[in-house]
Amino acid sequence: MEDSIRKADILVEALPYIQAFHGKIIVAKYGGSAIDNPTAMRGILQDLVFLSAVGLRPVLVHGGGPMITKKLSETGKKSKFIDGMRVTDGETIRVVNQELDAVNRRLVTQVKALDGRAEGIGPSRRVILAEPHPRASELGFVGSVKAVHTAPIRALMPHQVIPVISPVGTDGGQLYNINADDVASQVAAHLRAEKLVLLTNVRGILRQASDPHSLISTLSVKEARMLIERGVIQEGMIPKVKACVEALRHGVKKTHVIDAAIPHAMLLEIFTKQGVGTEIVR
Repeated sequence: MEDSIRKADILVEALPYIQAFHGKIIVAKYGGSAIDNPTAMRGILQDLVFLSAVGLRPVLVHGGGPMITKKLSETGKKSKFIDGMRVTDGETIRVVNQELDAVNRRLVTQVKALDGRAEGIGPSRRVILAEPHPRASELGFVGSVKAVHTAPIRALMPHQVIPVISPVGTDGGQLYNINADDVASQVAAHLRAEKLVLLTNVRGILRQASDPHSLISTLSVKEARMLIERGVIQEGMIPKVKACVEALRHGVKKTHVIDAAIPHAMLLEIFTKQGVGTEIVR
Protein backbone atom coordinates (compact mmCIF):
# COMPACT_ATOMS: atom_id res chain seq x y z
CA MET A 1 0.00 0.00 0.00
CA GLU A 2 2.76 2.47 0.94
CA ASP A 3 4.51 1.84 -2.38
CA SER A 4 1.28 2.52 -4.28
CA ILE A 5 0.72 5.75 -2.34
CA ARG A 6 4.27 6.85 -3.13
CA LYS A 7 3.68 6.25 -6.83
CA ALA A 8 0.45 8.25 -6.67
CA ASP A 9 2.28 11.11 -4.95
CA ILE A 10 4.81 11.15 -7.80
CA LEU A 11 2.02 11.44 -10.36
CA VAL A 12 0.39 14.25 -8.39
CA GLU A 13 3.73 16.09 -8.21
CA ALA A 14 4.01 15.86 -12.00
CA LEU A 15 0.44 17.07 -12.65
CA PRO A 16 1.11 20.87 -12.56
CA TYR A 17 3.98 20.43 -15.03
CA ILE A 18 1.89 18.23 -17.33
CA GLN A 19 -0.83 20.88 -17.31
CA ALA A 20 1.63 23.74 -17.87
CA PHE A 21 3.40 22.04 -20.78
CA HIS A 22 0.38 20.42 -22.45
CA GLY A 23 0.60 21.06 -26.19
CA LYS A 24 4.08 22.59 -25.88
CA ILE A 25 7.01 21.48 -28.06
CA ILE A 26 10.01 19.84 -26.39
CA VAL A 27 13.06 19.30 -28.62
CA ALA A 28 15.51 16.68 -27.37
CA LYS A 29 18.93 15.92 -28.81
CA TYR A 30 20.39 12.49 -28.19
CA GLY A 31 23.75 11.43 -29.57
CA GLY A 32 27.46 11.14 -28.94
CA SER A 33 28.71 8.26 -26.81
CA ALA A 34 25.38 8.25 -24.94
CA ILE A 35 23.61 6.84 -28.00
CA ASP A 36 25.74 3.69 -27.78
CA ASN A 37 24.09 2.72 -24.46
CA PRO A 38 21.03 0.44 -25.09
CA THR A 39 19.68 0.84 -21.55
CA ALA A 40 19.91 4.63 -21.68
CA MET A 41 18.37 4.66 -25.15
CA ARG A 42 15.36 2.65 -24.03
CA GLY A 43 14.84 4.97 -21.05
CA ILE A 44 15.05 8.12 -23.19
CA LEU A 45 12.62 6.73 -25.76
CA GLN A 46 10.21 5.67 -22.99
CA ASP A 47 10.34 9.25 -21.69
CA LEU A 48 9.53 10.62 -25.15
CA VAL A 49 6.60 8.22 -25.55
CA PHE A 50 5.35 9.28 -22.10
CA LEU A 51 5.63 12.98 -22.99
CA SER A 52 3.66 12.38 -26.17
CA ALA A 53 1.00 10.35 -24.34
CA VAL A 54 0.32 13.10 -21.77
CA GLY A 55 -0.10 15.79 -24.41
CA LEU A 56 3.35 17.30 -24.92
CA ARG A 57 4.87 17.42 -28.41
CA PRO A 58 8.36 15.93 -28.33
CA VAL A 59 10.79 16.14 -31.25
CA LEU A 60 13.97 14.06 -31.31
CA VAL A 61 17.17 15.11 -33.08
CA HIS A 62 19.85 12.42 -32.99
CA GLY A 63 23.55 12.09 -33.65
CA GLY A 64 25.61 8.99 -34.28
CA GLY A 65 29.29 9.93 -34.19
CA PRO A 66 30.56 6.65 -32.68
CA MET A 67 28.77 4.62 -35.36
CA ILE A 68 30.24 6.81 -38.11
CA THR A 69 33.75 6.52 -36.69
CA LYS A 70 33.41 2.74 -36.38
CA LYS A 71 32.14 2.36 -39.95
CA LEU A 72 34.92 4.54 -41.37
CA SER A 73 37.48 2.53 -39.42
CA GLU A 74 36.08 -0.70 -40.87
CA THR A 75 36.67 0.68 -44.36
CA GLY A 76 40.24 1.63 -43.46
CA LYS A 77 39.54 5.36 -43.30
CA LYS A 78 40.83 7.30 -40.30
CA SER A 79 38.58 9.96 -38.81
CA LYS A 80 40.07 13.44 -38.63
CA PHE A 81 38.68 16.26 -36.53
CA ILE A 82 39.36 20.00 -36.44
CA ASP A 83 38.12 21.74 -33.28
CA GLY A 84 35.73 18.85 -32.67
CA MET A 85 34.30 18.89 -36.21
CA ARG A 86 34.70 15.87 -38.45
CA VAL A 87 36.55 16.53 -41.69
CA THR A 88 34.06 15.26 -44.27
CA ASP A 89 35.11 14.45 -47.82
CA GLY A 90 32.90 12.89 -50.49
CA GLU A 91 33.35 9.34 -49.21
CA THR A 92 32.84 10.37 -45.60
CA ILE A 93 29.55 12.22 -46.22
CA ARG A 94 28.22 9.08 -47.86
CA VAL A 95 29.11 7.04 -44.77
CA VAL A 96 27.76 9.75 -42.45
CA ASN A 97 24.39 9.73 -44.21
CA GLN A 98 24.28 5.93 -44.34
CA GLU A 99 25.05 5.45 -40.65
CA LEU A 100 22.76 8.24 -39.46
CA ASP A 101 19.96 6.79 -41.58
CA ALA A 102 20.51 3.44 -39.83
CA VAL A 103 20.40 5.14 -36.40
CA ASN A 104 17.25 6.99 -37.43
CA ARG A 105 15.46 3.82 -38.49
CA ARG A 106 16.53 2.05 -35.29
CA LEU A 107 15.17 4.85 -33.10
CA VAL A 108 11.84 4.88 -34.97
CA THR A 109 11.56 1.10 -34.66
CA GLN A 110 12.26 1.21 -30.92
CA VAL A 111 9.69 3.95 -30.31
CA LYS A 112 7.10 1.82 -32.07
CA ALA A 113 8.15 -1.20 -29.99
CA LEU A 114 7.30 0.91 -26.92
CA ASP A 115 3.79 1.47 -28.31
CA GLY A 116 4.65 5.01 -29.38
CA ARG A 117 4.39 6.58 -32.81
CA ALA A 118 7.39 7.99 -34.67
CA GLU A 119 8.48 8.98 -38.16
CA GLY A 120 12.01 9.46 -39.41
CA ILE A 121 12.98 12.68 -41.14
CA GLY A 122 16.14 12.52 -43.26
CA PRO A 123 17.71 14.81 -45.87
CA SER A 124 15.37 13.61 -48.63
CA ARG A 125 12.55 15.45 -46.83
CA ARG A 126 14.49 18.75 -47.14
CA VAL A 127 13.61 19.79 -43.59
CA ILE A 128 17.16 20.79 -42.58
CA LEU A 129 18.34 23.24 -45.24
CA ALA A 130 22.10 23.67 -45.19
CA GLU A 131 24.88 25.87 -46.43
CA PRO A 132 28.65 25.25 -46.35
CA HIS A 133 30.31 25.83 -43.00
CA PRO A 134 32.43 29.01 -42.83
CA ARG A 135 35.47 26.72 -42.56
CA ALA A 136 34.41 24.48 -45.46
CA SER A 137 37.83 24.84 -47.11
CA GLU A 138 39.29 22.87 -44.18
CA LEU A 139 36.30 20.71 -43.26
CA GLY A 140 34.84 19.68 -46.61
CA PHE A 141 31.15 18.82 -46.66
CA VAL A 142 30.42 20.14 -43.17
CA GLY A 143 27.49 22.50 -43.07
CA SER A 144 25.61 25.05 -41.04
CA VAL A 145 21.83 25.24 -40.74
CA LYS A 146 20.51 27.85 -43.16
CA ALA A 147 16.82 27.25 -42.39
CA VAL A 148 14.43 24.65 -41.00
CA HIS A 149 11.35 23.73 -43.02
CA THR A 150 8.98 23.15 -40.11
CA ALA A 151 5.79 22.15 -41.96
CA PRO A 152 6.63 18.40 -42.17
CA ILE A 153 7.47 18.40 -38.46
CA ARG A 154 4.32 20.24 -37.40
CA ALA A 155 2.16 18.00 -39.59
CA LEU A 156 3.05 15.00 -37.40
CA MET A 157 2.30 16.59 -34.04
CA PRO A 158 -1.53 16.48 -33.99
CA HIS A 159 -1.30 12.71 -34.53
CA GLN A 160 1.02 12.12 -31.52
CA VAL A 161 3.81 11.13 -33.90
CA ILE A 162 7.34 11.87 -32.66
CA PRO A 163 9.50 13.36 -35.45
CA VAL A 164 12.97 11.76 -35.40
CA ILE A 165 15.38 14.04 -37.26
CA SER A 166 18.78 13.17 -38.74
CA PRO A 167 21.37 15.99 -38.63
CA VAL A 168 22.26 15.70 -42.31
CA GLY A 169 21.31 18.85 -44.21
CA THR A 170 20.95 19.55 -47.90
CA ASP A 171 21.07 22.53 -50.21
CA GLY A 172 18.95 20.68 -52.73
CA GLY A 173 21.85 18.84 -54.30
CA GLN A 174 24.75 18.37 -51.90
CA LEU A 175 24.49 16.70 -48.48
CA TYR A 176 26.19 18.27 -45.47
CA ASN A 177 27.28 16.85 -42.14
CA ILE A 178 25.99 19.20 -39.41
CA ASN A 179 26.65 19.17 -35.68
CA ALA A 180 23.56 17.60 -34.08
CA ASP A 181 23.57 20.11 -31.18
CA ASP A 182 23.34 22.94 -33.70
CA VAL A 183 20.56 21.20 -35.61
CA ALA A 184 18.58 20.65 -32.39
CA SER A 185 19.10 24.29 -31.41
CA GLN A 186 17.86 25.55 -34.79
CA VAL A 187 14.92 23.12 -34.86
CA ALA A 188 13.90 24.31 -31.38
CA ALA A 189 14.26 27.95 -32.43
CA HIS A 190 12.25 27.57 -35.64
CA LEU A 191 9.51 25.66 -33.81
CA ARG A 192 9.46 28.19 -30.95
CA ALA A 193 9.85 25.27 -28.58
CA GLU A 194 9.16 25.47 -24.89
CA LYS A 195 12.36 23.56 -24.11
CA LEU A 196 15.55 22.27 -25.69
CA VAL A 197 17.03 19.27 -23.86
CA LEU A 198 20.56 18.11 -24.69
CA LEU A 199 21.15 14.55 -23.48
CA THR A 200 24.83 13.85 -22.80
CA ASN A 201 27.08 11.45 -20.90
CA VAL A 202 27.73 13.88 -17.99
CA ARG A 203 25.51 15.19 -15.18
CA GLY A 204 25.37 18.70 -16.61
CA ILE A 205 27.66 21.69 -16.14
CA LEU A 206 30.11 21.25 -13.26
CA ARG A 207 32.07 23.95 -11.46
CA GLN A 208 34.88 21.40 -11.13
CA ALA A 209 35.12 18.79 -13.86
CA SER A 210 36.38 16.11 -11.46
CA ASP A 211 33.64 16.67 -8.86
CA PRO A 212 30.14 15.43 -9.80
CA HIS A 213 28.79 17.13 -6.66
CA SER A 214 29.69 20.55 -8.11
CA LEU A 215 26.73 20.45 -10.51
CA ILE A 216 25.30 23.87 -11.35
CA SER A 217 21.51 23.57 -11.36
CA THR A 218 20.67 26.88 -13.06
CA LEU A 219 22.69 29.28 -15.19
CA SER A 220 21.79 32.50 -16.96
CA VAL A 221 23.16 33.18 -20.42
CA LYS A 222 25.45 35.83 -18.94
CA GLU A 223 26.78 33.41 -16.32
CA ALA A 224 27.31 30.68 -18.93
CA ARG A 225 29.38 33.02 -21.11
CA MET A 226 31.42 34.06 -18.08
CA LEU A 227 32.15 30.40 -17.19
CA ILE A 228 33.32 29.76 -20.76
CA GLU A 229 35.67 32.76 -20.56
CA ARG A 230 37.04 31.52 -17.22
CA GLY A 231 37.63 28.03 -18.58
CA VAL A 232 35.13 26.37 -16.21
CA ILE A 233 33.06 25.26 -19.20
CA GLN A 234 35.47 23.69 -21.67
CA GLU A 235 36.03 21.23 -24.51
CA GLY A 236 32.92 19.32 -25.62
CA MET A 237 30.60 21.23 -23.31
CA ILE A 238 31.31 24.58 -25.04
CA PRO A 239 29.37 23.83 -28.26
CA LYS A 240 26.47 22.45 -26.22
CA VAL A 241 26.25 25.60 -24.12
CA LYS A 242 26.53 27.77 -27.23
CA ALA A 243 23.70 25.75 -28.84
CA CYS A 244 21.58 26.42 -25.76
CA VAL A 245 22.38 30.14 -25.80
CA GLU A 246 21.53 30.36 -29.50
CA ALA A 247 18.18 28.64 -28.93
CA LEU A 248 17.35 31.01 -26.07
CA ARG A 249 18.32 33.98 -28.22
CA HIS A 250 15.73 32.90 -30.78
CA GLY A 251 12.82 32.47 -28.39
CA VAL A 252 13.14 29.02 -26.78
CA LYS A 253 11.94 29.37 -23.17
CA LYS A 254 14.41 27.09 -21.35
CA THR A 255 17.31 24.81 -22.23
CA HIS A 256 18.68 21.84 -20.31
CA VAL A 257 21.85 19.74 -20.29
CA ILE A 258 21.30 16.36 -18.61
CA ASP A 259 22.82 12.90 -18.30
CA ALA A 260 21.11 10.36 -20.56
CA ALA A 261 22.31 7.51 -18.31
CA ILE A 262 20.15 8.63 -15.37
CA PRO A 263 16.97 6.53 -15.53
CA HIS A 264 14.13 8.67 -16.91
CA ALA A 265 16.31 11.77 -16.85
CA MET A 266 13.97 13.75 -19.10
CA LEU A 267 10.91 13.14 -16.93
CA LEU A 268 12.85 14.08 -13.80
CA GLU A 269 14.15 17.27 -15.41
CA ILE A 270 10.80 18.37 -16.81
CA PHE A 271 8.32 17.17 -14.17
CA THR A 272 10.14 17.82 -10.88
CA LYS A 273 11.12 21.04 -9.13
CA GLN A 274 14.76 20.11 -8.50
CA GLY A 275 15.54 18.47 -11.87
CA VAL A 276 18.64 16.36 -12.45
CA GLY A 277 20.91 18.46 -14.69
CA THR A 278 21.68 22.04 -15.58
CA GLU A 279 19.11 24.46 -16.95
CA ILE A 280 20.28 27.50 -18.89
CA VAL A 281 17.82 30.37 -18.99
CA ARG A 282 17.76 33.85 -20.43
